[in-house]
Formats: sequence, structure tokens, C-alpha cells
Amino acid sequence: MADTTVKKLADIVGTPVDTLLKQMKEAGLDHGSADDAVSDDQKQQLLSFLRRSHGTADAEPQKITLKRKSTSTIKTTGASGKAKTVAVEVRKKRTYVKRSVIEDQERERLEAERLEAERKAAEEAAKAAEEEARKKAEEEAIRKREAEIAARAEAERAAAGEDDQDDTKKSADDKAKRLSVPKGTGKKAEVAHKEETPEERAQREEEERRKREADEARRKQEAEARKKAEEEAARRTAEEARRIAEELERRGGEQPAAAGSEEIETGSGIVSEAMEASWRDEERTTKRRRRRPQAQVRNVVAHGQMKSSFHKEHGFKSPTEKMIYEVEVPETITVGDLAQRMNIKSREVMRTLMKMGEMATVNQHIDQETAMLLVEEMGHKPKAVKGQEETIADDLANLVQYTAEPQPRAPVVTIMGHVDHGKTSLLDYIRRAKVAEGEAGGITQHIGAYHVETDKGMITFLDTPGHAAFTAMRARGAQATDIVVIVVAADDGVMPQTEEAINHAKAAGVPLIIAVNKMDKESADPDRVKNDLSQRGIISEEWGGDHQFCYVSAHSGLGIDDLLDTILLQAELLELKAAPEGPARGVVIESRVEKGRGPVTSVLIQEGRLKVGDMMLASANFGRTRAMVDENGKPITEAGPSIPVEILGLDGAPESGEQFLIVADEKKAREVAEFRQQRDRDVKLKRAQASKLENLFETMGEKEASQVNIVLKTDVRGSLEALIGALHDLSTSEVKVNIVTSGVGAINESDVNLAMTSSAVILGFNVRADSAAKKLCEREGIDLRYYSIIYELIDDVKAAMSGKLEPERREEIVGVAEVRDVFRSSKFGAVAGCMVVEGTLRRNLPIRVLRDDVVVFEGQLESLRRFKEDVAEVRNGMECGLAVKSYNDVKAGDKIEVFEVRVVARTL
Repeated sequence: MADTTVKKLADIVGTPVDTLLKQMKEAGLDHGSADDAVSDDQKQQLLSFLRRSHGTADAEPQKITLKRKSTSTIKTTGASGKAKTVAVEVRKKRTYVKRSVIEDQERERLEAERLEAERKAAEEAAKAAEEEARKKAEEEAIRKREAEIAARAEAERAAAGEDDQDDTKKSADDKAKRLSVPKGTGKKAEVAHKEETPEERAQREEEERRKREADEARRKQEAEARKKAEEEAARRTAEEARRIAEELERRGGEQPAAAGSEEIETGSGIVSEAMEASWRDEERTTKRRRRRPQAQVRNVVAHGQMKSSFHKEHGFKSPTEKMIYEVEVPETITVGDLAQRMNIKSREVMRTLMKMGEMATVNQHIDQETAMLLVEEMGHKPKAVKGQEETIADDLANLVQYTAEPQPRAPVVTIMGHVDHGKTSLLDYIRRAKVAEGEAGGITQHIGAYHVETDKGMITFLDTPGHAAFTAMRARGAQATDIVVIVVAADDGVMPQTEEAINHAKAAGVPLIIAVNKMDKESADPDRVKNDLSQRGIISEEWGGDHQFCYVSAHSGLGIDDLLDTILLQAELLELKAAPEGPARGVVIESRVEKGRGPVTSVLIQEGRLKVGDMMLASANFGRTRAMVDENGKPITEAGPSIPVEILGLDGAPESGEQFLIVADEKKAREVAEFRQQRDRDVKLKRAQASKLENLFETMGEKEASQVNIVLKTDVRGSLEALIGALHDLSTSEVKVNIVTSGVGAINESDVNLAMTSSAVILGFNVRADSAAKKLCEREGIDLRYYSIIYELIDDVKAAMSGKLEPERREEIVGVAEVRDVFRSSKFGAVAGCMVVEGTLRRNLPIRVLRDDVVVFEGQLESLRRFKEDVAEVRNGMECGLAVKSYNDVKAGDKIEVFEVRVVARTL
């Protein structure tokens, strides 16, 4: 294999040749030119040198830095109103450090602290030893001087004779006193010693002896105290050294050496005491100066040695490990309150919410599910708790006690099916009343409840609408029922709403009975009905299935008795029971607001007994039942299980399908209702804010969609809900339905004023405007429309939305001419001689020039002639001459295409 040159190696590694030559020279290689050859061994030598210069040869990277750059564009509007595109570049840099590096650094820090503590202790011990030696030297010098004075006095007394022993002793004592008198005492002291009597001298000597003994005892006590202090300091230092050693051993470090422990122990307590005493003196001086109490002196242990208050350090140490809290999460909670419960700043919580895809402010409420996910994301333990509403509601439910034994009750049967399959007519025959004649268009617009007495027992019927817009209402009807009867026309078969009704009944888990209606018609085909239902999992007992089929006729009464017997037989199998006495509870079937009566609520009692005067709580509404009537409008005073009634007295119209409860405590009922009202307002506000934030970036730079503003009023709550859902489904990306306000009851003057402010149209479904509202509409020109059939209202709104759609522009080719030859004209330039091959050429329409079936120019015709005359059009198969305005590059073989643009109105 041929050796690589220096230049080639520099190209491979991406390094300049001069830099590579310099590095090779530092590595000990003698390459000096770019054309010199480099062997494999020399490459390895160079590589080893570079590894050593950048770290050990076998070293692994200690940290990794990742950089990322992303570029995106957003559309915005400038100051001039023109749209422009702005490029946004985001750069991110993140460094990851190896865990072993952090541990090594921590170990080195602890080892450095230990060595620093040993060094300081050794210095303090040396200073203490020097001070002790100095004190001992001074004491030794004092003792020597006293011994010399005593020896000199004894020598003088021995030199004198026995005769004049007293004089000699006196003179020796005087001389000793003179020698022992401190310097500077003066002549008065010498005179005092000369005049001293022998008794006084003996007394003075005895006092000096006692004083020396007291000084000696004091010095011994001080020595013992110093020794105890040294031992205590040594013990504390040893404990701290042992703690540091255990910490190092736990983190993988080496056991600290014990060689310097004696040096740490020696004198550390003396130094600490001396410094502490100095600090106390300073504190006393400061106290006298400021005349206010100081903090109590406390010893704190930190960094391997004893610290006192004179180190100016407090005793608090922040926790090194993250605290994990058990956070209680109610049904709704604000972001600020949740952050406070987790002991985290609010901006950190909002940042985490943004990463989760939620936009929320500090005071905005979030639901329990989102809050629990957020708590888990922040590393804490969530705990779902019941809110105030649930707690009070549970308390109210616990107060309801049924002491009587449950007894059999009447079944609640829901009639479902497609439009015009005879549901209401079937009930009409059963009740012997013309209910269908009172419904607009022969179609039930809301849920109706009836109960009938038969020879074999009572049955309660719920009649649900069959129109597609009332899917939600039919679903509520299935959930409040015991048995579902699906009505299918024998001459029509299974339809879309029939299939929906079957799905709702299956979801509710209730038994099904199939009533094949209109069997008196000649076109009736029950086998077709059974075949269609078997494809959807509904198999009759005749074919080995589980579902009962009844063949009836609402017109002639065929099979009605068999249907009732089948319903009662199914009810016996279900063993339906309920407590006949006690506070009532049940479900709201429908609610409306009537003029002069107020909110009227239709309810179905499921358990207990409802009486006039009971306090009722239904969702966010409450009140005392002032009056109660049955489905025929007759007033009654009480009603038991499975009986539908209408009540008056609630403070509002509750939603259909809500549960109601009779409570004894009016105060608690009011609290629950007010809390639920506040919760509903918060939920609506949250949804409005979320929709604005979600649509903020989606609509940026786009044309604002057109809106059809509507003020909607209906007779009952169920119809209102169904209409709102149907109108919202009509919205598209270009035209949207904006329901400014909606409600139950007559159209009043406030609704008209709101429609004036928002330029809305007022739609009334089975309701009318009062006289003041009607006059205001006529005066201000507000569009006011009444409806009694739902699909007529939907069709009119759809037509209004279609009018706001921008028309569609369609191009239609009128004629095509082929260029046979090109002539030059002084007036027009290039003139094309053409043959019309398709349609008709018209002079006043736009044209396109095609070359090889590719558009090369689009414009207008400047001249169109046949022979020498200007013409307006040339038909198929004729020759002509034409000149294209502002275009002279026409060639033989090109095609001239004439087209026109037609504006076509769009519909939804």
C-alpha cells in the first residue's frame, strides 16, 4: 500500500497543511513539505501526540454539547397593512456533563475542605503552643527572681553573730524588703518597712504566703480548665473528621488520613475559646453602644470544623434533595393555587403547561384531569379530592333514607324510531287521544311523557322525536328508561334514525322490543324489516334470536294488546322495584319558560314520593314545588315512582337529562346550586379562552371568516340544545354560525337590543315576541322569524350562509384557432393567419397563446378580421387574421384559445 502525503492527509482530516506540519513537528516527526510521505506508524505517532495534548490517550469525553437550530416562518401584517413573511430562527444549546465528573468534583471539594480544616487547626495549635510557652517562661522567670531574693536574705542572716542576732535579722529583713520592693515605690515604702514591728512583719509574711498559695491554686484550676477545653475540642474535631471520612467513603473516595488528627486536636479548643471570648467582648461593647439585645451565641457545625456565632454565619442550610408533596387536586383549580400547593413558582407551572399543549394564565381554572397530569409532570403525587359541590351533594344524598321496603313499580318505556314511522300515532291509539294533531307538521319536537292504565297494570311512555337533530334528546330518553320500543314502518324498512335509536338503546343497556307498524297497508313487508334488522344484530325470536317482534297498526289497532302484554311481560322479568315513600329523586325530562307561569319542568320520578311544598335541587337550579300537574294538565298533590309530572317553583329551567333530588335543608341546596352556577360560568370562560388561544395562530395572516349572527329563543330546553348543535354543524371554514345568545321563553326587548348591537337575526322556535319587542323590531328593521318545524329553520339558516359564500369563478373555453402562417404589418406588427378548429372566436374575450400545449402568453385580441373587414366573431371551420395585443412572438403551429370566466353562486 502506497504511503499518504501530508497534503492528502490534511485534506482527509480537514486541516490546513501548515497546521498539520506544525503538529507533526511538535510530535517529533521531521516532515517539512506538503509532498512528504506519511507512513502508518507516523500516523499513529501523530495521533498519540494529539491525544496526549488534548487529554489522556484513553480518556473518555467528560461532557457533550449539543447545538440545534431551527428556522420557521410566520405571516404577519406590517404597518402599511401589507402581508409579509418573517423568518424566525431558534438556536438551542445544551451541555450534558458526565455523572462521574460531578462526583469527582464533589469528592475533591470535600477533600480540599478537610485539608484546609487540618491546616487551620495546625496553625491555631502552633499559635496556642507559642502562647503557652511564653506564659510558662514568664512564670519561671518570676519564680527564679523570688528564689534569688530569699537566698540573699538567708545569707545575710547567717553572717551576723548570736549577740546582735535581733539587729542582724532586722537589718536583713529590711534589706530583703528593700530588694523586693518594686521599682518606683519611692522612699515612703522604705520608711514604712523600717518602722515595722516584729509582729507586723510576721503578719505580713503570713499574708504573702497565703497569697502565693491562692495564686498557685488558681493557676492549677486554669490549667485543668484548659485541659478540659482541649479535650472537648479534640473530641469534636475527631467527630467531624470521622464524618468527613464517612462522607468520602460513601461517595467512593478514600478514607482521610489520620496522620494530621493529633494536630487538629491540639489547641483547637483554646483558639476557639480565645476567639469566642474576643467576640463576646465585642458584643458587650456593641450592646452598650446600641443598647439593644443581641442574638444568642450558638455553635453550628459546618465544613468539618466547629463554627460559632462570631463567624457571622446562620444555622439554616437549604435542603439538597427535592421535596415531593402529595397535592390535593379538586374538580377545578387555578394555576396559581396549584403552584402554591406544589411550592413551585407560577411561571414554572405555566411553562410546563405550554409544553403539554395547554395555554393558561395564573388566574385561569383548569380541570382535575389536566391538573393531575401537570402534578405528575412536575414530580409530585396527585390526589383527587371531591370539590365543595360533591361534598355537599354527598351530604344531602346521605340525608335521604328510605325505610320502607321496595315494591314493584311500573315500567318506563321509550318509543323510538324514524320520522313518520308512526310513534306518536301508536301512543295516540293507546291513550285514545289525538296527540299528533297538536304537533307541528305531525312531528314530535320534544320529549313527551305519558302514563296509561291497562287491565294488567300501568305503563309510562316517553315519546322521543325522530328527526336527526334530536339525537342527543333520544339518547337521554334511552338512559331514563327501562324498556325501549323501536317502531319500524313495514312499508319503509330500517332508516338512518332507526339505526341511531338501536345504537342508543344498546349503549343504555336496556332490552329492545321491535314494533313493526303500518301492517294494514298493502305494501307492508315484515320479512324485509326482519332481514334489515338482522344485518344490524337484531334477530327475532322466530329466527332463533333474543328480540321480540310485535306486528301492529296504529290506524286500525291491530296487535296493540299484544304489544302491551309483551311490555308487561318484559317488565316482570326485569323485577323493577322502587321505594314508594320517602324523598323523591328522578330525572328532568324537559323544561321551558311560560309567560305568567315561569319555569315549567317535566320530571320523571324514579324513587320516593314527590309532594307539593318539597324543596327540589336540579343541577344548578333549586326551589320549592309550588304546584304540580299531570300530563293531562290536571293538578295533583303528590306522585310516586314511574309517574311523569310537571312542576312549578324552580328558579330556572334546568337542562334535560339532569338528576333532581328532594332535600330538607334549603341552605345546603342553595349552596350547591350557587356553586354549580359558578362552576358552569368558569367552564364557559375557560372554553372561550381556550378557543381564542387555539385559533390565534391558525387564523394569523388568513382572511377572517364570515359570520351569520343569530339570536335563538325556543319553547323548551331540549329543543334549544338540539337546535344549537344542528346550527353549529352547519359552520364551515368560510362561513360560521355565531349564536349571540340563546334561551328558553318569549322574545323580549333585551333580545332585540342585543340583535341590534351584533347585527343578528332573531329566530323563534315555537315562541313569539312580546308587543314591546315586536314594535322595536319594526322600528329598527330587525329581521324576526318564527318557526315551528326544525328543518325549516335549518334550511333558512343554510340559505343565509350560502349568501355569504364568495362566488365560484369558472373558466369556459369558447373557441380555439390554429396559427397557419404569420404576416408582418406596419400597424399591428405580427398578424397570425388562423383556422378556427373549435367553437367560436370572439374579439372581446380574453385569449391564451399555447405553444406545444403550454401557455406562453395570456392577454387580449387587438384585431380580428375576415378578409379585409373587422368582425366580432369567427365560427368553426373559417379562416381569419388576428393580432394579439402587446405580443409579436406568434409562430406557425401555435394555438389561440379564447375563454370566458363565469361567476357561479355557491351553496352549502
